[in-house]
Amino acid sequence: MIPSSLILAVVEPWAWVGLAVVGVIGLVFLLILGQYLQLWIQAWLSGAPVSLLDLIMMRLRKVNPSLIVLNRISAKKTGLDISTQHMEAHFLAGGRVTNVVRAMIAAEKAGIDLPWDRAVAIDLAGRDIVDAVNTSVMPKVIDCPNPASGKQTIDAVAKDGIQLRAKARVTVRTNISRLVGGATEETIIARVGEGIISTIGSALDHKSVLENPDRISKTVLAKGLDSGTAFEILSIDIADVDVGENIGAQLQAAQAEADTKRFQAQAEQRRALAVALEAEHLAEAQKNRAIVILAEADIPRAIAEAFRSGHLGVMDYYKMKNVMADTDMRSSIGKSPS
Repeated sequence: MIPSSLILAVVEPWAWVGLAVVGVIGLVFLLILGQYLQLWIQAWLSGAPVSLLDLIMMRLRKVNPSLIVLNRISAKKTGLDISTQHMEAHFLAGGRVTNVVRAMIAAEKAGIDLPWDRAVAIDLAGRDIVDAVNTSVMPKVIDCPNPASGKQTIDAVAKDGIQLRAKARVTVRTNISRLVGGATEETIIARVGEGIISTIGSALDHKSVLENPDRISKTVLAKGLDSGTAFEILSIDIADVDVGENIGAQLQAAQAEADTKRFQAQAEQRRALAVALEAEHLAEAQKNRAIVILAEADIPRAIAEAFRSGHLGVMDYYKMKNVMADTDMRSSIGKSPS
């Protein structure tokens, strides 16, 4: 039989080791629990309770528990009850939970209907949901053209050929229902610029535009330029209209210069053609002159042959020479003095 003292001597060290292990495990558990205890108490006292198990599971799912709890408290204080499951799902999808909650709080205060699903869709689409709600509450002004583009004015030409340079300011507010898939500010600026150019271009003269600049804003605003965009246009104000260059006169001068060059080219073509014809005529004259010279060269041979054959006598020859001399004299007398 083993003595009891020996059993105690063997068991006691293992007991202390077991107690130490249990103590370490308990300490680690308390440390882990302590990380979430403050959040749990804070959520419970704020009226937005979250269980300790949910907090621990958030950490295991790689979700920031502090972010979820603080945003749930903020929403609850405003009267919005957003579950932690929805926030976790949006966080894991790569969304910005804080922006969505802040936007929903602002929309709730402003009386704008912004459900969680729509806010999440807008955030996941890459839009700044907070800025969208703020713009819906407080409309903003867009400069047209955008100074960042490097252009300071929108230039257009009236029917009388005078250029006008206009600046416009467009007041818009966000249309929450069309924010997903709606066109951005660049589309608004482009459409307004196109409308201004069309309105000025259809004016009979620039004076009528200068006298009634609101005609531009009324015409452009009536075209429904905010269709298909994420904004609603409240007003289009023409900030400034300046007279530019006389484009019509410049175009006429350029056309006249082009016509002059064209006529000069045609005249040069006709002159070159005349010179070519003159050269052809001179060559033809030289050719005929050579034929005449060749024919004249046959005359002495013909006379000699006539002498040999007896068909031409000496007296006939002298008579012919007299006739030729008389003809030459008359020709010289008939010539005009130089």
